[in-house]
Amino acid sequence: MNVASPVFPAAPTLTRHRFEPKRRRLTVLSVERVTPAMLRLVLGGEELADFVSAAPDDHVKVAITRPDGTEERRDYTPRRFDAARRELTLDFALHEAGPATLWAMAARPGDRLDVLGPRGSAVVEDAAVARWLLIGDETALPAIGRRIEEAAAGARLTSLVAVTGAGEEQRFATAATLEPRWIHRPASAVSEAAPFIAELETMDLAPATYVWLAAEAAVARAVRAYLTERRGVPVGWIKAAGYWVLGQADAHEKMG
Repeated sequence: MNVASPVFPAAPTLTRHRFEPKRRRLTVLSVERVTPAMLRLVLGGEELADFVSAAPDDHVKVAITRPDGTEERRDYTPRRFDAARRELTLDFALHEAGPATLWAMAARPGDRLDVLGPRGSAVVEDAAVARWLLIGDETALPAIGRRIEEAAAGARLTSLVAVTGAGEEQRFATAATLEPRWIHRPASAVSEAAPFIAELETMDLAPATYVWLAAEAAVARAVRAYLTERRGVPVGWIKAAGYWVLGQADAHEKMG
């Protein structure tokens, strides 16, 4: 279809908050398979009393001790935080067998896990945002799901998420108006941007649509370029990141 470039107003403000970095020893309260390839751990402990996460795409680091005594740290999104119950939920996309994923797959209630951060939050002042477009792969689902669930009544969101099949689709409870779109592609195509771009070609972009994008780094770069160069979305209306890099352990890429 032929798509016109929308006219965007001034970009919304991105306010950064910094928090005191802190290491917390937490206890696994429950383990749940949300889908065959998404594992959810609920962690608890009084050390969460001063935990703060102000944005849905914040990240904490989980610290895993290897058998040789060395420590590995990996980034994860605080999927949900219940301050009253002192409970932190983390979702693990089981797309690779890294140390944190392997630990989570073996975790049982009562196990202990050290969690560090978050160091800060980048909050989009959304008064100027008419609609959210949330684009990502499995690794972005925790942040996308949290933003959807925390959205206020009257907010309008579209999610565009690539997963390996219908069994990996998730449902979200929200007071907002949500249009969910799912892309089904094989695991062998996780670094291909074409499925995202093909779906975006069918979509209108309303003025004042804020795009949040996270996926494999090559995918995120290509989709960001498509949106800015072919759809006319100003860079101030896009927040993009490569949450992981194919073939590289513990690699990520910030794109603004």
